[in-house]
This record gives sequence, C-alpha cells and structure tokens, in this order.
Amino acid sequence: MSPDPVVHTVPTGTHGRYLVDAPTGAGPWPVLMGFHGYAETATIHLEELARLDPAHAWLRVSVQGLHRFYTRAQDVVASWMTREDRALAMADNLAYAAAVRAAISRDYATTAPLVMVGFSQGAAQAYRAGLAAGDACAGILVLGGDLPADVAASAGALPPVLIGRGHDDPWYSAAQLVADREQLAAAGANFSVCEFDGAHEWADLFVQAGAAWLTARRG
Repeated sequence: MSPDPVVHTVPTGTHGRYLVDAPTGAGPWPVLMGFHGYAETATIHLEELARLDPAHAWLRVSVQGLHRFYTRAQDVVASWMTREDRALAMADNLAYAAAVRAAISRDYATTAPLVMVGFSQGAAQAYRAGLAAGDACAGILVLGGDLPADVAASAGALPPVLIGRGHDDPWYSAAQLVADREQLAAAGANFSVCEFDGAHEWADLFVQAGAAWLTARRG
C-alpha cells in the first residue's frame, strides 16, 4: 500500500430514528425537539423531555443519532459524530434534523414555539439545529455541553438559550462555561445559566429551572 492513500467520500442515504410522544387531544402543540448524549438513545432522552414537561403541554420529539453501535452489554446506543469527516457529519446531522422537523410538521398538528434540547454531545446538535431553523426556533436548552465554534461565530442570531452545568461535571468544565458565557455576551445573545450541585446529569434543580424556562417560552 502506498504511504499516502487518497481519501474519498461519497454521499449515501440512511435511515434515522426518532420518537414522538404527543399530548392527548387534537392539538396543535408546541414542539420540544431533543438530542441525546453520547452512547445514549432516543428512548433515554425522551424520559428527560418528559421531566421538563410534566404537564405534557408539548409534542415531545426525541431524535436518535445516526451512528449506532453496541455497548459491551450489547445494548444499541448512538452518537452524533466522531472527529473523522467531522464537517460532513455536521452537514448530515443538520439535514437530518431538518428532515425530522418537516416530517413532524406533516404528520402532527403543531404550532409555535419550537424549542431545541440537547444533553452532552447532543448539546452541539441542539445549538446547530436551533441556529439553522432560524426564526422558527424560539429557544435552545442545553445541559453539559459546550457552544460549538461554528455556532459561536453566529451567536447573535441565536434564540434565547438556557445553559445547565453541574459543578462537578468533568466533561463540560467551568472554564468552558466561562468561555461560552463570554462569547454569547459579546454577541449580544439572550441567555441564562443554571449551575447546580452535581456532575454530568439531569439534576432535579436543573429540570425544575428548565421546566419554568419552557413555560416562559410559551408565554
């Protein structure tokens, strides 16, 4: 084999999986669209969306990452991307999120607002999908994940953002939170921060703050 093989990529179709939990009644409903963390599933994330929406006032949509793999226990989980072909994966994920939004609008009775939710690795996906949705997105709620550099460049165009971080979170550091706050503030973005005692987790304090923040988005 030559020392420097030529790398090629080719676009290909694949099937994504998303779960929908609709309130009772005929609608229309606002949309809570969520993106799970690394090695999680749409089912796991849907449970957290339910905690944020105890009155079940929102159409809950939990989107599963396109890249599935097995844990050592042989459970199927997923991720959003790796460092390999990162830019292409970002484009694929944005197209995927837009396709889910279109399918939801076609298949369910929906109304404003639309809010994106992301945990851990899914936080970057929530930021990107929210920015890409433009005026259709009324808010972005993220927990345990940083502001991507590609979004930070357009942070002034973001809708209101709620950021959550546990004081003992080893993956989303205090220094990264400071950097994100500085970038959002410099861009004039509307954001708030909820810090809590805990680590990389959906702590009750953050869930309560997130639920109140979502109520304000509807108001």
